[in-house]
Amino acid sequence: MAKSTQDFDMDIPEPELEFGDPKPSTSDPAPAATPAPADDAAQSLSPAEREKVESFVEKIDITDTAGVLSYGVGSQRKVSEFSERALAGVRNNDLGEIGNDISSLIVTLKDFDPDKQEKSGPLAIFHKAKNNLEALRTRYTAVEKNVREISDTLEGHQRTLLKDIATLDQLYALNEAYFKELTMYVVAGKEKLEQVRSGELAQLQAKAAQTGLAEDAQAARDLAQKCDRFEKRIYDLDLTRQVALQTAPQIRMVQNSDAVMAEKIQSTVVNTIPLWKNQMVIALGIEHATQAARAQREVADMTNELLKKNADKLKVATVDSAREAERGVVDIETLKHTNEQLISTLDEVKRVQAEGREKRRQAEGELTQIEEELKAKLLEASRD
Repeated sequence: MAKSTQDFDMDIPEPELEFGDPKPSTSDPAPAATPAPADDAAQSLSPAEREKVESFVEKIDITDTAGVLSYGVGSQRKVSEFSERALAGVRNNDLGEIGNDISSLIVTLKDFDPDKQEKSGPLAIFHKAKNNLEALRTRYTAVEKNVREISDTLEGHQRTLLKDIATLDQLYALNEAYFKELTMYVVAGKEKLEQVRSGELAQLQAKAAQTGLAEDAQAARDLAQKCDRFEKRIYDLDLTRQVALQTAPQIRMVQNSDAVMAEKIQSTVVNTIPLWKNQMVIALGIEHATQAARAQREVADMTNELLKKNADKLKVATVDSAREAERGVVDIETLKHTNEQLISTLDEVKRVQAEGREKRRQAEGELTQIEEELKAKLLEASRD
C-alpha cells in the first residue's frame, strides 16, 4: 500500500483577517451605514467572531486596488494547499489493494479442503492413514503460512487506515477553520460594501446629481466600479468558501470508507482467521477419529471375511469327514459291480466250456474220419 497521508499540525489556527497595506484615507470617514440584514453566513459566527468582523470592517479600504485584489487571498491559498494535501490522502488510500488482500485470504481458506486425500485400501490401511494425516498437516502448514503473511499485511493496512482516520480528523478541523475564516471575510466584505454603497457612494452620486460637474460624476463612477470589483472579489471568496463547505462531507466520506475497511480487517483478523484455525483443529481431530474408525472398520471387515472363509472351509471339511466316516470299507455299488462281474464271469466260463465240449465232440468226429481216411489210403497204397 502507498504511504499514508502526511501528518498535519495538531494546532488549528484561529481565523486571521488581513487587508493589504491600507493607506490613510484623506477623505472624511463614511458615516456608519445601517447594518445589512444578517444572512446564513453571518448567523453562523460566534459573538467573538462577530466582534472581530466588525473591527475588521473598519480596516477595509475599497479604494485600495491592491488591497482589494489581495482580499482573502491568504485564505484561498490555504484552502488550495489544503485541497492538495487532502487529495494526496485520498489518492494514497488504495482501498482496492486491501480488498484484494481480503479476497486472497478468503480464496486461500476456501481452497484448503481437509477431505482431499487418497483412499486407503484394506491391505495398506494403517500406512495410508498415516500418509493422509501427514499430507493434511503439510497442506495446513502451507496454507497457514500464506494466511499469516496475508494477516500481517492486513494488520499493516489497518494501522495505516487508523492513522489516516486520525489525519483526516485534523484535515477536517483545518478545513473548518479555513471555512470559518472565509466566512468572516465574506461577511466583513459584504458589510463594508453595503456601508460604502449606502454611505459614501450614495453621497457622491447625490453630489454629482446636484452639481452636475463631470469630476463629481467621475468620482461617483470610479467608486461604483471599485464597489463592483470588490463585490466580484467577495463572490470569488464565497465560491472558495463553498469549496471548503463541500470538502467537509468528502473528508467524512473518506474517513467512513477507511473506517469500514479497518473494521472489516479487524473482523477478518479477530474472527475469520481464528475461526478457520479452530475449524482446522476440529478437522484434524475429525481426521484422527475418521482414520481410527476406518481402520477399525477395515479390521472388522477383514476379521469377518476370515471368519466366513474359515466357516466355509470348516463346513466342507466336516461334511467330507462325516461322509467318509459313514462310508463302509467296500461300497455296495462296488459289491454289486463285483457280483455282476463274477456272475458274468461264471456265465462266460460256462459258455466257453460248453463251446469247448462241442468243439471237442466235433473234433473227435473229424479225427475219426481222418483216421479212417488215412487207414483207407494206407490200404490202398499197400495193394499197389
